[in-house]
Amino acid sequence: MATSETNPESGPVNPNMQLSVATVDAWKHSDFLCKNYILNGLDNALYNVYSPMVNAKALWESLERKYKMEDAGSKKFVVGKFLDFKMVDSKTVISQVQEFQLILHDIHGEGMVLGESFQVAALIEKLPPTWKDFKNYLKHKRKEMKLEDLIVKLRIEDDNRQSEKKARNYHQEAKANVVEQDMQAIARHIGS
Repeated sequence: MATSETNPESGPVNPNMQLSVATVDAWKHSDFLCKNYILNGLDNALYNVYSPMVNAKALWESLERKYKMEDAGSKKFVVGKFLDFKMVDSKTVISQVQEFQLILHDIHGEGMVLGESFQVAALIEKLPPTWKDFKNYLKHKRKEMKLEDLIVKLRIEDDNRQSEKKARNYHQEAKANVVEQDMQAIARHIGS
């Protein structure tokens, strides 16, 4: 035969009721710890303002309403960054494409969606002035292009342009050496 505990004030104690009381006590303790953990992170002036909050949830919601950075200002900043972005000739196009991709990532992080065809068209439009011919070539392509495909084409074109630039510089140096040698030969001829 099971013995039941009795509470002198209210009579027999139900085991389910004991479990409920223990659960509530555990919740109160956890809530107390959580609330004070949050309050501990606040500045002293804010501590006095928020310490009267009833529980951790009310405190958290109040702080979230007041300080959460989900405002239109950050969205406007990212959009402004996107619109102002222009590629320049002094940097490699690929490094600038990476900057552009970071801006697109920030836009996506703000919950705004830009279609891939828009991203491709925007990237083509933002190419530097010396890429005018390549830009026109890309604009006249009939087939829709994915952003990844465009980046591959830009990387190839950028590499080709870098190689051509190195070859031109090498050719200029070679001409300079020939002219210098010719001048030395003339100087020796005149001096003799």
